Amino acid sequence: MPDVRLASPQGRWLLFTTVLGSGMVLLDSTVVNVALPRIGRDLDADLAVLQWTVNAYMVTLAGLILLGGALGDRFGRRRVFVLGVVWFAVASLLCGLAPNAGVLVAARALQGVGGALLTPGSLALIQASFHPDDRGRAVGLWSGFGGVGAAVGPFLGGWLVDGPGWRWVFLVNVPLALLCVPVALRHVPESSEGVAHGRFDVLGAALGALALALVTYALIEADAGTWAVGLAAGAGLLAAVAFVAVERRRPDPMMPPDVFASRQFTAVNLVTLCVYAAFGGFFFLAVLQLQVVSGYSALGAGTALLPTTVLMLLFSARSGELAERTGPRLPLTVGPLLCAAGMLLMVRAGPDASYAADVLPALLVLGLGMVTLVAPLTATVLGSVDTARAGLASGINNAAARAAGLVAVAALPLLAGMGPQAYRSADAFDAAFGRSMLWCAGVLVAGAVLAWATVRRPAPDCGHPECRTHCGVTAPPLEGHRPAAPPGDRLNP
Repeated sequence: MPDVRLASPQGRWLLFTTVLGSGMVLLDSTVVNVALPRIGRDLDADLAVLQWTVNAYMVTLAGLILLGGALGDRFGRRRVFVLGVVWFAVASLLCGLAPNAGVLVAARALQGVGGALLTPGSLALIQASFHPDDRGRAVGLWSGFGGVGAAVGPFLGGWLVDGPGWRWVFLVNVPLALLCVPVALRHVPESSEGVAHGRFDVLGAALGALALALVTYALIEADAGTWAVGLAAGAGLLAAVAFVAVERRRPDPMMPPDVFASRQFTAVNLVTLCVYAAFGGFFFLAVLQLQVVSGYSALGAGTALLPTTVLMLLFSARSGELAERTGPRLPLTVGPLLCAAGMLLMVRAGPDASYAADVLPALLVLGLGMVTLVAPLTATVLGSVDTARAGLASGINNAAARAAGLVAVAALPLLAGMGPQAYRSADAFDAAFGRSMLWCAGVLVAGAVLAWATVRRPAPDCGHPECRTHCGVTAPPLEGHRPAAPPGDRLNP
């Protein structure tokens, strides 16, 4: 039985270590976008390189995050967490020292592998180590401090880009890791499931990541119209079909098909795809719009986006409590519609845009929409499966959100007619940004309609989120494993 108490020195060190580790990943998810225009100019890169700078990381993270959680359960959560921190830091160092765009993109893919090892382990260590009487408060502090880190991220990223340079957006992870690793080894207890299970679904993870990578390549390079693009698209679809076939036949699949027997679970994941596709596209393009078209500095663009994160930090817990009383259908319908309105308002952020009149209103409406929908989305995912499968359901939902975001980053410039050099021209980018926001708003409206038609109130005795503060813009928060459900407990229909 876990026995670390929150008030003890070990408990404080454990909380500090996990916050610091997860903070590296949260920081990376918010600061890199701010640096993209400067990266493009310094490396003489086209828009495709900027897309790959974001997506190379997301491909490996989304494809391997379920496997990363399973590795921690088997080989020890502290061991895999520390490995993830070291891997992430080394890959960050490679990113910061990258002499050209090719090395940067490859290092970003390696960084995603580290993130897949690190991200599930952070919360799992808290849930496995703290005494049951302290676990809820520890998780609350972990998610709250993580939210503060996410809020600081855009400001810090802008300051680094305008000051010491964009390479420090990545290099800042190295001293954080040098602090995190020895503290983890000294103060964090090891834990694992303690039972042997079947072979890891490495093939499933590889096929999933391969499918995402090939489809992403086909979308980013579609304008070239070469035979390689068509070949990549076909191979990506074949890899996706093979992934489904492997998951259906393996005794211990990474993504068990029977979890989708819950209609509620399937429906809310489809809503997740819509919502996080729009978020991924928006946050990729908005910082470019503010810098390329509106003339903001990197610091100004990063700071400009703070209202969305601050609103989520302040009100996401209350939104979750309200949704428990009203049911998830209404917030999962209203939330995407508010986000769609915010993105349409963002079209006003053109040349010489006024922050107070043109940018801030859009971000406030968008932030209110995110507050309204993100917490109920996580709660509905957990409420649609057995309590014992909460960790699995949350991991699948998290991976789906990240996959949706990377596909959006790949597809939106194509759909909006952005050329390879569009981000170098204020007029061309402004016009394409307006078309992109229409696409994002349309996807959000589709998600709202889907939620209204399919989402129902979960059973009264279903699982509830332990993470009450939701500040991530790339994916909903992960939830850990729960105690085993009583015999005979089945998926909610």
